[in-house]
Amino acid sequence: MAATPPPTSEELTQAANAADGTQVEGNGAAAEEPKKKKKKKKKKKKGLPGDLIGGNAEYVAAQRAKQTDPPTKPVRRLFKNAALFPAGELMQYEDNGVRYSSAEKRAEERATREWIDNWRLGAEVHRQVRAHAQKHIRPGMLLREIAELVENTARVLIDENGLEAGLGFPCGVSVNNCAAHYTPNPDDEDIALQSGDVLKVDFGVHYQGAIVDSAWTWCDDPVKQPLLDAVRAATEAGIKAAGIDVRLVDVGAAIEEVMTSYEVEIDGEVYPVQPVNNLFGHSIEPYIIHAGHSVPIIANQTGVTGRMEENMTYAIETFGSIAGRAHVVENGDSSHFMLEPHARGRIGLKSAQQLLNFIKRTFNTLPFCRRWLHRAGQTRHAGALSYLVKNGFISSHPPLLDSAGSLVAQYEHTILLKPTCKEVVSRGDDY
Repeated sequence: MAATPPPTSEELTQAANAADGTQVEGNGAAAEEPKKKKKKKKKKKKGLPGDLIGGNAEYVAAQRAKQTDPPTKPVRRLFKNAALFPAGELMQYEDNGVRYSSAEKRAEERATREWIDNWRLGAEVHRQVRAHAQKHIRPGMLLREIAELVENTARVLIDENGLEAGLGFPCGVSVNNCAAHYTPNPDDEDIALQSGDVLKVDFGVHYQGAIVDSAWTWCDDPVKQPLLDAVRAATEAGIKAAGIDVRLVDVGAAIEEVMTSYEVEIDGEVYPVQPVNNLFGHSIEPYIIHAGHSVPIIANQTGVTGRMEENMTYAIETFGSIAGRAHVVENGDSSHFMLEPHARGRIGLKSAQQLLNFIKRTFNTLPFCRRWLHRAGQTRHAGALSYLVKNGFISSHPPLLDSAGSLVAQYEHTILLKPTCKEVVSRGDDY
């Protein structure tokens, strides 16, 4: 699928003019007013053509240059207004550009501007957080340090504010045969990252419930690089296959075809790369990280039906495994938890009722972890949390492990199926 041509400099100028009400030259600088005229403040305009929403490259680069190192400035305050948040990668649907050129679809897209802007803000936060993390992750760091480096930076850059803006879910730091859902608990033994480990860093941020979910894999051993390459290429195949009315199983077939074309040689042994057959991508809805659609990563996935839909958000998330069964099982103490919003019944333990009330106020339907409860002052929560899980008010999600000795890699992007085109909103220079 061909990528959409970038807007021309003239179009970008028009976009900037519409966004801030000033005359903007091609380099993004405000033109000087004639000396005889008194400068007047112009009211900001709200409307922008659908495919021009987002700042131009020069403007975005200038705003990013204002960020500190380490990052301390909330991303929202770096940009004049939401219309100038950076766009992700725009990709046409496989319809010969019919939707992209349709005046009706462009009008529909303008109506979804706030929806798009919220995801673009989260995506820019995600890019800046992972750029900072990627500079600092190294062997010898504790997994707890890595998770908290990511989360604390994200809290600052998203300008955390209760349920208005914050983390989308706990940062996963899953190593080697652990595919997902590991983040350190307060009482866990500290584990240090080792040279040669295959580390999955999976985190999300949200603004007004729009969750950007994206992940990458770190490994400093070049011998294992083909595993990472396979999973990244498979993710790109899934993104390319995705689109409005596309069957979910067809996305899985595209992912599997690419991933299984790779193999990895370690110590003279050749291992084919296999997709983990019981892990999925997923649709995302406001404040709900795993919504109604599961996006398979293998062909002919049992139980998966339906098609992708317009104006929906999807996480294209793939996991590849070598030297294992390519199938995960839950194992170990849970660190990820989530409110069951439809759970009903009497709670007979006062401390459990108090904890449940706190969880509803603080996280609502967003996933959380025990470290976050500790951070919020809920240090004596173990018994109450266990009660809530046992009685169905809270769901728990233990680490997901492939067989011992296997290695699992992960890549993931969030995509928007907009009326005119799809946008890989979390796309960055790194992946």
